[in-house]
Amino acid sequence: MTAADGPAAAAERLTGRRAVSEDRGTAGALFVVELDDGRRVMVKRGDDARAVLAEAAGLRWLAEAGAVRVPVVHGWDERWLVSDRVPEGVPDAGAALRFGRGLAALHTAGAPAFGTPPPGGPVDAYIGAAPMRNVTGEEWPTWYAEQRVLPYLRRAVDGGTLEAAEAAVVERVCARLPELAGPPEPPARLHGDLWNGNVLWGADGEVWLIDPAAHGGHRETDLAMLALFGCPRLDRVLAGYDEAAPLADGWRRRVPLHQLFPLLVHTVLFGRGYAERTVTAARAALAG
Repeated sequence: MTAADGPAAAAERLTGRRAVSEDRGTAGALFVVELDDGRRVMVKRGDDARAVLAEAAGLRWLAEAGAVRVPVVHGWDERWLVSDRVPEGVPDAGAALRFGRGLAALHTAGAPAFGTPPPGGPVDAYIGAAPMRNVTGEEWPTWYAEQRVLPYLRRAVDGGTLEAAEAAVVERVCARLPELAGPPEPPARLHGDLWNGNVLWGADGEVWLIDPAAHGGHRETDLAMLALFGCPRLDRVLAGYDEAAPLADGWRRRVPLHQLFPLLVHTVLFGRGYAERTVTAARAALAG
């Protein structure tokens, strides 16, 4: 990568301002660029044009709801995405409560269907480094099984990460999804990859969301992903959420069911340790 096609050049091209400095961020594909008006922006390199487009469209779709804070997107092309940099602070109980209320409002903003991509976003998108197809469906149990569980289950088995007997446990969950899913819910506007690394506790005392895999889905899936990797102040987040949009009875029992999707994605990407957690979650879902 030369300076002519690097992050500073991308920032200049996509913001219309001159770059005065460039620093590598916390991850290899992230850079912080200071512009000549004093602003510092995040410049993210994408390996696939669809991934860049999906993230840009997702951030705009979340922002349109006016419910949660997301960085302003200044521009993107086939390789680069430029957005505001969020100065980070520390987790705060008040911010967590407000975030829970805001997340409820985001979900309530809704989506046309389960699996719908953000306006202008691609059908063939990504969750992290894993491909994710945004194919729509009318009933959540069928859609969740066919579009969010079974594709990654097949990849895990084909890749030798998950054994056939273990996969059979997950397949039993899919077969019983209509009875395990709980009361019907309308399609929610999901962040889609809401693990704690994508939840920024801002220096302004508010929570900001980054790196979405946004799509229409079941609101309990976002909440289950928050719990999967230990979001700080989760009890306050859930209290704020339930205050704004009470969850259906039995939602806690359904957490393992909704965690199957991210756990299978991690199994495909990172291997055997997540395969074991996937089977544990599947058995919990069946027992729930």
